[in-house]
Amino acid sequence: TDSWRRLWHTRSTASFYAMHGLGPIAAAMDINRGDRMTVLRATATEPKGLADYRERFVPRSHPSWKETYVNGDLVTCLIDTARGRVIRAEHDVSSPRPYSRINSLAGSRGIFEDYAGVVSAGGGRIYVEPDHSGHTWRAFDAYRKEFDHWLWRKIGDDAADNGGHGGMDYVLQWRTVQQMRAGLVPDMDVYDAAIWCSPVPLSVRSLAAGGRPVPVPDFTRGSWVNHRVGLDSRPGEMPPVP
Repeated sequence: TDSWRRLWHTRSTASFYAMHGLGPIAAAMDINRGDRMTVLRATATEPKGLADYRERFVPRSHPSWKETYVNGDLVTCLIDTARGRVIRAEHDVSSPRPYSRINSLAGSRGIFEDYAGVVSAGGGRIYVEPDHSGHTWRAFDAYRKEFDHWLWRKIGDDAADNGGHGGMDYVLQWRTVQQMRAGLVPDMDVYDAAIWCSPVPLSVRSLAAGGRPVPVPDFTRGSWVNHRVGLDSRPGEMPPVP
């Protein structure tokens, strides 16, 4: 239905929207704040989904019949980091599946998934040793009081009533206005924007080379080793309008 999205699928084979899922994961993993992405390799399935859907459901008079789709239905990027961790970013808007934007964090002692949408109202689910056993997901609710971000604790009720995407739009806008009024350094900066968007052209290069690894530029010129607050910000109030 989205002509702008379909147009991208006629232009190139790439991970077109990596930053949507990569941003939250990069923030949680302190990318540019103690770790950095070093190498990317990409794979892509055949471009079948859009053409198949068009054949079954779209009338011949529709302008999409003039389009030829070249991007894979599922494009997967594996990204190594300097600290030896691996990020998997997937892009799939062409195959039939329920909408989701699941973000997963997995380590040697457990796993957390957000926006899972099956366990609790908040959507988060967790399995962490030694608290859990039995190969059964648990709701994140039991950990929310201790670990939930101060912004959600402070304005979460307002966000639920006033913001889209489950309230996150309101939280982001409130925080941006607060930082501007208080003269604070933004939680996200131009270096974050650059690294989160870099898988788009880097995936093009990797896929053109048969999925071979390509180096990820260090946009910070070495300063990624330094700790910066970022989303681990300290609680604060909304300053009044001068």
